[in-house]
Amino acid sequence: MKLFPESASQQLEFNKIKDLLAAHCRSEYARQKAENLRIHTHKKFIEPQLLQTHEYKLLFQNHLYFPDDAVLNLSKELKLLSIDSSVLSGEQFLQIKKLAFAIQQIFRWFSPDRKVAYPTLAMIIEETYFEKTIVLLIDEILDEYGIVKDSASEKLADIRMALYKKRTELKRVFARIVSKLKKQGYLTDIEESFMNGRKVLAVFAEQKRMVKGILHGESDSRRTSFIEPEETTHLNNDILSLENEERKEVYVILQKLTSKMRAYHSLLAIYHDIIGEYDFIRAKARLALDYNGNLPALHDKAIVKLVNAIHPLLFIYNEKLNKPTIPVNLSLDDRNRILVISGPNAGGKTVTLKTVGLLQMMLQSGLLVSCNHDSEFGIFKQLMIHIGDTQSLEFELSTYSSHLINMKYFMENANGKTLFFIDELGSGSDPNLGGAFAEVIMEELAKKHSLGLVTTHYLNLKVMANKVNGIINGAMAFDETKLKPLYQLIIGKPGSSYTFSIAERIGLPQSLINKARKLVDESHFSLDKLLNSTEQDQQQIQAEKKNLEKLIKENEKLQKEMQLVIQKEKHNQQIELLKEQNQINEAKFIYLKEMDRKLKSLLIEWRKTEDKNKVIKMMHALLFKQPEKQILKKKQQKINSKYIETTEPVKQGDKVMMLINRQVGTVMNIRGKKAIIQVGAVPITVGITELVVVKEKEMEK
Repeated sequence: MKLFPESASQQLEFNKIKDLLAAHCRSEYARQKAENLRIHTHKKFIEPQLLQTHEYKLLFQNHLYFPDDAVLNLSKELKLLSIDSSVLSGEQFLQIKKLAFAIQQIFRWFSPDRKVAYPTLAMIIEETYFEKTIVLLIDEILDEYGIVKDSASEKLADIRMALYKKRTELKRVFARIVSKLKKQGYLTDIEESFMNGRKVLAVFAEQKRMVKGILHGESDSRRTSFIEPEETTHLNNDILSLENEERKEVYVILQKLTSKMRAYHSLLAIYHDIIGEYDFIRAKARLALDYNGNLPALHDKAIVKLVNAIHPLLFIYNEKLNKPTIPVNLSLDDRNRILVISGPNAGGKTVTLKTVGLLQMMLQSGLLVSCNHDSEFGIFKQLMIHIGDTQSLEFELSTYSSHLINMKYFMENANGKTLFFIDELGSGSDPNLGGAFAEVIMEELAKKHSLGLVTTHYLNLKVMANKVNGIINGAMAFDETKLKPLYQLIIGKPGSSYTFSIAERIGLPQSLINKARKLVDESHFSLDKLLNSTEQDQQQIQAEKKNLEKLIKENEKLQKEMQLVIQKEKHNQQIELLKEQNQINEAKFIYLKEMDRKLKSLLIEWRKTEDKNKVIKMMHALLFKQPEKQILKKKQQKINSKYIETTEPVKQGDKVMMLINRQVGTVMNIRGKKAIIQVGAVPITVGITELVVVKEKEMEK
């Protein structure tokens, strides 16, 4: 994106966002990307970066682990590996092994399901592959501490075996000498030490001539002399020679390993970039959580639609102070291209400009933005800004001259892919003349189809906003009663500067205020007063609207509660019905269970007794008593004592008896061949053929 002026990034505080991003980076690769964050102008570059950050943010929010713990800065090692004559150390090879292992973990993490769930994160590794040979080559030569293994070559194994034997012999001989000299009282408490890579005795200085050998040095106090005994000189020489051979052989082995690893240099460089890329995406996601960043809709055209947008730096600052941040809502498109924002000083006009400008720069650099996900952003190729006092001391230009030079650049270079911001358009000159020029500038920018925000106190600009196609008004709300700005943008109407209201509230003498009013053009004063009144009416309407919305929500809540009560009542009625219908089935189950128990008892009795006739009689009595019929008979007798069955056809309002269970109820409704009868508190649907009309005996009498 082309910025004007060059300081636009600093004026919109984009550099502070980059600093915060760099602070979240762990690798040098990611920090470099953060410090040199590019603002792209093509959707194919912007969209994948936004989606990657969004997907990583989901990992944080869902508390899912992603294997990017390895923080590796291997630029030097990889550069060394690219040089033909170079040799990497064992420690450097361990770092390369960590890199390969980290990549392996990432490849394993991306299961088929996760590739579908996080497609743009998976896209980073789709053009490469994991090469297991890298780890195998290193493990074949080095142990877990980066030391070359004995098995790396036969020669190394022989050298180390010889070294082991010589060191063992030296240890044995040295121990014998120490024991002998210690008895003679020649050795200090230290007894033995190492100097110049050789094992030496710590001898009292006055006794040094009593010990044959090579003097290697003395202590700082000159009380101790360090002597290599002549009996161990040849052993130390042999060990030193073997150690040199060992170093040479290790160097040769590492040289060969480096040569083999050089074939994978380009692949390792890709691995290193991948680890750094995931670290950079992680940093962007972590930063987005700091200011509640979201993924908006992205369009390849000029559009700005902000829903509950907040300035990210202001949000972070207010969060620390536990203060709310007032969001801004606005929309710019091909129909409404320029928004003219008016209102009192310190009311939030400049913050609104900076919020829109900063969020646009952040989005086009692949960062999530602090607004609702319903927001929509276009892509712009130019961003122009004129905020604050930009007079040039170098060229001895006044504020207004500098202002006009910038406006000249705006008008000459603006186009349909330009987003511009002008704070206090026309200020710094005679109000009438400055206002006239401001109108011309705005008309010209509107003709260029540029999108932008303009703040002003000029009444003529507020008036023209409703007349010129593509220019709309906006105002920062102000509470005249409390004399406090509300920092809320209202689209569609201009705002008052509240000049006289503020003067009255702070206690300026009324005579001075009246005198000032007389000096102001009457039409000018009347218009400002009208704007003042309109804004307060608008605030009252907004308050009433919020109250109405609250009442509507309460009403909806009551409706839902009522529906729950109705559903619960229906559920209770269904349960009662099921209970009624299950009474007979339950009685049958108890009867069958009892019959099963008695029959088993009779079977046992049959096997035990010789009098089979007795058992047959008992079984006959059990089977043919038919208790269920007796129960129904009792019910029938009870009903017969109270009701008389008739042959009359079933009609609504009749008392009827159900033939299936002998229950009596009242016919509530008849639908074709079925009737709905009320039994107690439960309505039951029964076929008419299963009903008999009954009459109470008392009524018949």
